[in-house]
Amino acid sequence: MKISKKDVDYVAALARLEFEQKEEEKLTEQLASILGYVDKIKEVDTSKIEPTSHGFLGENVWREDTVVKSSEQTIESIFKNAPAKDGMFFKVEKVMDIED
Repeated sequence: MKISKKDVDYVAALARLEFEQKEEEKLTEQLASILGYVDKIKEVDTSKIEPTSHGFLGENVWREDTVVKSSEQTIESIFKNAPAKDGMFFKVEKVMDIED
């Protein structure tokens, strides 16, 4: 597919971008090259390939849930990975500034 400087100007205007003349020339060449690759991909015969939502046909790996009774957990084990605590509370950074 052939791309012109006019096409680059149009897309730049849509994106509200401004380029110098050298940049526009380089972008025109780069976009033409990219669209050339797209044209090559279109030439590939995919008639015998079944459509998929993605290329990886993996399956979910499930694990059994394990129940941990709260009596087996201690306060120390609950708070051991906390970045900061204040007594029996998790300490977190302020996320909102509310004025009265």
